[in-house]
Amino acid sequence: MSFTIAFLALAVDRFFPLFGMFSKWIRHPVEWQGMLISFFERRWNDLQISALKRKRAGIFMLLILIVVTLLISFLLLFIFSFLPFSWIFEALAASVLLAGNDLKKAVASVAENLDISIEEGRKQVSHIVGRDTKNLNEHEISRAAIESLAENSSDGVIAPLFWLVIFGLPGIAVYKAINTADSMVGHLSERYENFGWASARTDDLVNWLPARLSALLYAVAAYFLSPEAAKNSLHAAINDAPNHTSPNAGWPEAALAGALGFGLGGPRKYGGKTLDLAMMGAGKRDLTSKDIFEAIKLYSIMSGIALVLVGFLALLELLF
Repeated sequence: MSFTIAFLALAVDRFFPLFGMFSKWIRHPVEWQGMLISFFERRWNDLQISALKRKRAGIFMLLILIVVTLLISFLLLFIFSFLPFSWIFEALAASVLLAGNDLKKAVASVAENLDISIEEGRKQVSHIVGRDTKNLNEHEISRAAIESLAENSSDGVIAPLFWLVIFGLPGIAVYKAINTADSMVGHLSERYENFGWASARTDDLVNWLPARLSALLYAVAAYFLSPEAAKNSLHAAINDAPNHTSPNAGWPEAALAGALGFGLGGPRKYGGKTLDLAMMGAGKRDLTSKDIFEAIKLYSIMSGIALVLVGFLALLELLF
């Protein structure tokens, strides 16, 4: 029932996201994972000890996080097993760990606030990117929002969906644990370079195939714009993605940039330090809120294709 569970989870996230109904009373599972990561990071990531000991502590932290996540996941599956149509409850639980609907809303909010003022756009985009946003202009805000949309369409939708298909609820839950650990401690800074080493490398591993699958889905989605857009999407992904500092993030980013004729990537500041990153796509860089909405449109087509594809496989699963 793996494809059927994945299809229902993706459909619920897209059309009827469940967690919003309960968010006032309970924390999101990712928040609980984040709290556990913070608990161990504060106690074990001591800069006074050797780099090797911090690296070992980071490995141990990640293992504990994965084990706890697996135990809770299997406990839920055990509880669901006593209920009729237990696979439906597994799908509903998994839907909470998909971020497609939330991602679309967050990026659209940047465009809507940017239309109000630069200050509002900066404030909103700061919620979804890690770079310095204080002095960003209209075009830089727009690029930041679109880059976040592209990268997180893989991390927040395609990758968790992939691991849900492969391993069910435990698969998607462990993926989110690894991805959350990477976002919190997987940075190349003095504090996290060693403690977050295991989280960053493991995140690279579990995202390797989904990132490239995301790029392919963007190219297919681009075909609905024009055959030329699809060709440009594939060309940008193949030629530009390997130049990205991340082994995975560049694939959906370059594919989206090529499809829409955008120029993404390039210099940006983190903690006051300018990083000269590779360009993704060779199109226009003077992007606006209108271009953010164009990117959201392509993202919606891409995620819709994923839904139809998984739905078709679910139908075959039920028939055979």
